[in-house]
Amino acid sequence: MKIEDCFYLGKISKPFSYKGEVVLFLDVDEPQDYAELDGVYVSINKKLVLYTIKSIRINNNKAVVRFDGVEYEDLERLIGRELFLPLELLPPLEGNKFYFHEIIGFGVIDQEKGNIGTITAVYENAPQPLLSIDCEGKEILLPIIDQIILNVNREERVMEVKSPEGLIDLYLQ
Repeated sequence: MKIEDCFYLGKISKPFSYKGEVVLFLDVDEPQDYAELDGVYVSINKKLVLYTIKSIRINNNKAVVRFDGVEYEDLERLIGRELFLPLELLPPLEGNKFYFHEIIGFGVIDQEKGNIGTITAVYENAPQPLLSIDCEGKEILLPIIDQIILNVNREERVMEVKSPEGLIDLYLQ
């Protein structure tokens, strides 16, 4: 399994008990959607290794997990490791909700300016996630908020937006 075919699920945060259980932090909106997982991919030395789940208990965004064949002595090498799942396990979204990876390559049509370019990236490290839009070689950054995203058309791979007044002009000057 390649990392580009997966989505980030969370990370292994700490041991839970002497029985070999660990606490997972699940970086997802609906943790209960993952209550029946059979396994997860753990990133080890830039490779994804499948770990089969023997038991799982979810509480809010944390899960207590026991992996098959992993004992208490083995836990140290797993702490802090990132967890991934195949993209096909993502629950489908409807309407204007979207996964960041799925909108890369979408065209962007502003309500006032018309076609302003193509989404090339999503920056998540800012306080507010941002769309990076390539407009004829210039980058336009738009915050991902409900007031700006008017419509997401998956069939036509187009996002309609209403950018704040004057924002696009700032980037194009």
